[in-house]
Amino acid sequence: MPTAVPDGAAGMTGSRTEAAGAARSFALPRGTGPTAARIAALTACQAATMVGFGLLITGPARGLWPLTAEDTVNERLEQARTGTLTALSSVASEAGNTLTVVAITLLTCLGLLLIPRLPMWRQAIFLAVAVSLQSLVFLAVTESVDRHRPEVDRLDASPPTSSYTSGHTGAATALYAGLAVLVLSKVRGPWRKVVGGLLLLLPLLVGAARLYRGMHHPTDVLGGLTNGGLSLLIVGRALLVDRSVTAAPTAHRAPAAPTAEERPPGTTAVILNPTVSDAPDRDELRRTLERHGHRDPVFLETTADDPGAGQTAHAVREGATLVVVCGGDGTVRTVADALAGSDVPLAVVPCGTGNLLARNLDLPLSPVAALDAALGGAPHRIDLAAVEGDGLTATRFAAMAGAGLDAAMMEHADPRAKAALGWPAYALAGIGTLRTPRMRVTIRLDGSPAFSRTARMVLVANVAAVQGGVTLLPAARPDDGLLDLLVLDPRGMGGWLRAVRTLLRGRGTPSRPSTVRTPVSEGDGHHRVPVEFFTFRRAELTFDTPQSRELDGDPVGPGRHLTAEVRPGALTVMLPSREK
Repeated sequence: MPTAVPDGAAGMTGSRTEAAGAARSFALPRGTGPTAARIAALTACQAATMVGFGLLITGPARGLWPLTAEDTVNERLEQARTGTLTALSSVASEAGNTLTVVAITLLTCLGLLLIPRLPMWRQAIFLAVAVSLQSLVFLAVTESVDRHRPEVDRLDASPPTSSYTSGHTGAATALYAGLAVLVLSKVRGPWRKVVGGLLLLLPLLVGAARLYRGMHHPTDVLGGLTNGGLSLLIVGRALLVDRSVTAAPTAHRAPAAPTAEERPPGTTAVILNPTVSDAPDRDELRRTLERHGHRDPVFLETTADDPGAGQTAHAVREGATLVVVCGGDGTVRTVADALAGSDVPLAVVPCGTGNLLARNLDLPLSPVAALDAALGGAPHRIDLAAVEGDGLTATRFAAMAGAGLDAAMMEHADPRAKAALGWPAYALAGIGTLRTPRMRVTIRLDGSPAFSRTARMVLVANVAAVQGGVTLLPAARPDDGLLDLLVLDPRGMGGWLRAVRTLLRGRGTPSRPSTVRTPVSEGDGHHRVPVEFFTFRRAELTFDTPQSRELDGDPVGPGRHLTAEVRPGALTVMLPSREK
């Protein structure tokens, strides 16, 4: 039986004034010790990696291509100098200068902390720590790796540090790419992507300027980009994704929330998965809910035996008028399944690795920002997909289900890599599953005649995009009353290249069952089309041999059958306002 977590346990006051005071608290956050230790350990690994690469290019690999061509690159850049390019390179180089980086970092952090009513202390710490750690690693590397600067006319005074790595480039990467992360995750509006793209371009311009001015070899600039990027990845994962550092609690305690018997109708229930790496702190979620008028929310934790269905049913029975789900795709799927047809709206708070539904609903991937955006929006009905199969309990999914390559990738993703890297861990797992055997599948769509395909992967989807912003099924929409099917069957390097090109372009014309045609066959009997798209309401998939299967990113065991049918408008979700 799920247990309601009393408000007093979270250390939140009942008044709006005290909540605002807690949001402005600059006391040492809880969770700082373990987070700092993890950041320190990963930064030590980063420094060791950078030093190792430096010793490699200055030692055993210095006589190998492309290192042997670096002098030629520097000499040709020297020959290409003009007055205009020299002036422009000076400006770009100054963008990565120590004083410039320090000044912009300080001003940005102060601005984030002084935002009225909602200081972004976590984002300020992220930027300051990323820039600082990049500098520390840079100093450690230059002390360990002795590399002379290029033998060309250098346009700037040579500092006493080693040519490897480019400190300007590393600092610019940590600062401007860090700013891009904040803009893309926190800012809403038509110029968000333009500003983010320009910020991401700045480190590349700084690196190009340092090469042009004869201050570094190409691998020095590459090392700087890598150093700054790794610092952002490590700190961002700890502070912006894992959410392991949480705001300090206020000194006061609110009275305990009413029990289930005493609580009046109209409560707000938060279904929280405590096993997701460092789930968002309840105080932050509670403050956000209270800002939007949701008083005394009840927190219900999922368990290994009950991943959310029982807690959701309990909340609905007790009169919840809003359910908030905080977890990964598996938790979101379980809660969505339990809420289907209930008319109780769901607010999705992404706390997992993939966060597929949140991505496709245009929610921010920062948990508190996602909750804030959802509560500031309006309820909207989306479809779910009912799915059945051999050895699979009938359930519903919200995003995607598949068999073959993608399911094998989910099975082989290392939990430790997922905790450390996030969704790129799936890409790493995918490298080891590319040789997953081709399967033969019989497909029947909406009662039309069955047809057969060979495939590396079949994917049934209610949404279009996956991690990294890649659109796999360009016609899929979560509210169109249809599901989409992707059949992926590339053959050879050329087939993989055509498949990747099609998927990255986000284009494809889905076929309705009545228009399905058998593709032209090659000599070995396999069709030539590496990627096919279909739309349908009900699909029956039968595999010749048991295949790995997954639902919304969760492996569900191998099997030979998978049936999916759309449930139009089955779930009500809170979506951000479209108004600018």
